[in-house]
Amino acid sequence: MRTSTFLRLKLREAAFISKALLSSNHVVLAHIIPMRRCNLACGYCNEYDHTSKPVPLEVMKRRVDKLADLGTSVVTISGGEPMMHPQLDEIIRHIRSHGIIAGLISNGYYFTPDRIKRLNEAGLEYLQISIDNVEPDEVSRKSLRVLDKKLRYLAAHADFHININSVIGGGIKNPEDALTVATRAVELGFSTTVGVIHDEDGLLKPLGEKEKQIFHQVKKLGNKDHARLNWFQDSIAEGQPYEWRCRSGSRYLYICEDGLVHWCSQQRGYPGTPLEDYTMEDFHREYKTEKWCAPTCTIQCVHQVGILDNWRDPQMTPAQIRKEQKQKETERVGQVLRPE
Repeated sequence: MRTSTFLRLKLREAAFISKALLSSNHVVLAHIIPMRRCNLACGYCNEYDHTSKPVPLEVMKRRVDKLADLGTSVVTISGGEPMMHPQLDEIIRHIRSHGIIAGLISNGYYFTPDRIKRLNEAGLEYLQISIDNVEPDEVSRKSLRVLDKKLRYLAAHADFHININSVIGGGIKNPEDALTVATRAVELGFSTTVGVIHDEDGLLKPLGEKEKQIFHQVKKLGNKDHARLNWFQDSIAEGQPYEWRCRSGSRYLYICEDGLVHWCSQQRGYPGTPLEDYTMEDFHREYKTEKWCAPTCTIQCVHQVGILDNWRDPQMTPAQIRKEQKQKETERVGQVLRPE
């Protein structure tokens, strides 16, 4: 990344963080899925298929327009494997046309010098690639040996920020591979994070002693970038719940390929409302709803968004919110029926 691009991106980051701290009435981060299909089949993953078609470009543009109406600061394209979408560049351009920061999560397989240059031209600002091991195995083929050539292409040609996420847990055979991956990322000039792989429900799967040691070594490599925000992982690694206020469904949105809003990738179905029908009433309901899965959640991006509001606006259980809504409805009816 050129120095001028880096400085411009840091200014944009500071602006959206300041906006988020000053006001809680807009979406901070949204993940959109333009394609559920993937070229891989990682053993721990529940976010892909091998048959679905890409979401049409015009549909994706309308969804981005709606996110802009909700004041969204950052839109990250995920999947499946979004690099398989034939019009990915146009989706990125449309995100940037609204002044929104554009990010991408990919498995890394499709990066060539020409493809990277096209992403530069489209205006991509962030890329994250998760690498699961050094050598491919039956759990995952997102391996350093397979992807190192792609990483060198990115180091040489990319004009966007690149983060390499190594992983621990979830059946990964050699936890020390995470340290090898993170070290290589730093050598290439990328930032690095480490993720604790969730179970099939997206919840806590405690680490063994060896995994914990590797986890803390990898975290030290990434302590100069946004990885420092992931202190919640220290509790997760120890198998302990973490108390925080999850703002999914409001400050963070996950929009699936069908255009429905969900809490996150691991809690699809809640609330399950079409994005086109999503209102600020939905936003405020989910903002103050206490999420049952929050104490054992392992999803980094949702935690990072939650930091912005963890100090304000206590949450309520769904039952308490229903009671509050019923009371308000009763008061409104009483006002309507009150004699002049």
